[in-house]
Amino acid sequence: MRTYRWFLPLLLLIIFFQSAAALGQKTDSLKSDSPGIHTGRLTALLTVESALYLGSMGGLYFAWYKDYPQSSFHFFNDNSEWMQLDKCAHATTAYYISRISHAAYRWAGVDKNHAIWIGGLWGFAYMLNIEILDGFSSEWGFSPGDLTANTTGCIIFMAQQFAWDEQRFVLKYGYHPTQYPQYRPDQLGDNLLMNMLKDYNGMTFWLSGNIHSFLPRGSKFPRWLNIAVGYGAEGMTGASSNATEYQGKPTPAFDRYRKFFLSADIDLTRIRTRSKVLSMIFNVIGFIKIPSPTLEYNTKGQFKFHPLFF
Repeated sequence: MRTYRWFLPLLLLIIFFQSAAALGQKTDSLKSDSPGIHTGRLTALLTVESALYLGSMGGLYFAWYKDYPQSSFHFFNDNSEWMQLDKCAHATTAYYISRISHAAYRWAGVDKNHAIWIGGLWGFAYMLNIEILDGFSSEWGFSPGDLTANTTGCIIFMAQQFAWDEQRFVLKYGYHPTQYPQYRPDQLGDNLLMNMLKDYNGMTFWLSGNIHSFLPRGSKFPRWLNIAVGYGAEGMTGASSNATEYQGKPTPAFDRYRKFFLSADIDLTRIRTRSKVLSMIFNVIGFIKIPSPTLEYNTKGQFKFHPLFF
């Protein structure tokens, strides 16, 4: 169950963005200096933010922690689990919470630098609360590895915003179905939605860089075209090691190996449109890697070409 709790904050992030969009947010307008605090917007933002925070933490407690025994605060080293793909998930979630929180505070009129700090600290603090809940659960424990991944995601956002006042490198997520959930549906999910949340074999995490933002001003190169590097792994039917049987039935032996990718990508948030609805949709689904031709290298020593890959 621990393996997919990182996705709850990301779902709440999407809800948070939709709420901000409903209040009249438009991402492109956030790049200009704000004339001052908009009291009405800030009040609405703080109300929505507080409700989402309290609701999500309450929901998280009752969904995951309530039925498990509590303990004194303790640490847990899970760095060997899922070939570190769960750490990529933590970094990606923290990155987007920071990014959207920053955008929302800019919309409310907070100046650039303060909004960057608030956004980054929001991402860090939200994810830290989850780690603290883990620390008091006998089922899990406070993970320094997760904390490091969360911090990395926040820093990736903040460093770019301070340096360039924009996000030239974006963290993204992709998924493709695999054969492995049929052997461990308890760990990897028993339907497509749960597979997307729990099956790390099918997940790829991407660092997608925008080419146009590094070219001279006035360049005709498409402003939405990116180049992306990705990381994935395969052959996992357990967190640290593979199961040999499930419910009395033997499980095939799989080699656990890492995969590295190079691919084209599209930054939907850089596509210009006059439609607020379309702009909102592009921002909401912008964390998803657009399927594109992809070159793979894996630790089995194989090179593969995929005509389309998430």
